Amino acid sequence: MSQFKAHSVLPGFNLALGFTLLYLSLIVLIPLSALFFKTATLGWGGFWEVVTGERVLAALRVTFVTSFAAAVINALFGLIVAWVLVRYRFPGKRIVDALVDLPFALPTAVAGIVLATLYAPNGWLGQHFAAHDIKVAYTPLGIVVALTFIGLPFVVRTVQPVLADVEAEVEEAAASLGAGRWDVFRRVIFPAIYPALLTGFALAFARAIGEYGSVIFIAGNMPYISEIAPLLIVAKLEQYDYAGATAIAVAMLLISFALLLSINALQWWSSRRGGR
Repeated sequence: MSQFKAHSVLPGFNLALGFTLLYLSLIVLIPLSALFFKTATLGWGGFWEVVTGERVLAALRVTFVTSFAAAVINALFGLIVAWVLVRYRFPGKRIVDALVDLPFALPTAVAGIVLATLYAPNGWLGQHFAAHDIKVAYTPLGIVVALTFIGLPFVVRTVQPVLADVEAEVEEAAASLGAGRWDVFRRVIFPAIYPALLTGFALAFARAIGEYGSVIFIAGNMPYISEIAPLLIVAKLEQYDYAGATAIAVAMLLISFALLLSINALQWWSSRRGGR
């Protein structure tokens, strides 16, 4: 213990740890506990009846399927955007780099209104899709578009610094040994950035699950078709059905935790395998 204190950068470890636990309790643990306590008033039978309702299951399915699809799209194109920003120099690069963070600064409700206007059947972009009998706004596809918009920065900002740290000498050495571009990327670059890419995917997925503001305007909110679980929670709250709202929230929380735990386990397994 004395050795730990001698080399500690920040003094007052016990005080700092106590403050950290208190802060996490006030911000995270107590609200989550209240969520479970309120749901417990329903009993197991009441909880199961709420979360297995046909409309609730449809909303959960729309939420998680569209969130997963948006996270996959962001993982692919976020990697491409990060690659361009790190590996190439071009006019306006700083502007493009700043635009990546636009979803962070733009209010989600404003983003939803703009996307709904653009992708409506008579919108600037929607009219071109409508000409090919493709409807974006007021469909699950529109939800994927909105969730892709708000989730892109998580992947780019997670992969970008890791990609910048990949040494060019390693790539040159692989190329000098006869490896092609695809082999260099697959065997040298991708293993180095894979954990960061998986982390960005998990962050984008988690962010998409709870998104509300940017989705409600473009989703159409049609039950069993394009209604998301957060909207159903708000509807329950407006009806003063607080226990029903918390039951849906607990179901989302448990499913999200299980999925994120699986992603983290996959990341740990891949990093351990790569370290061998």
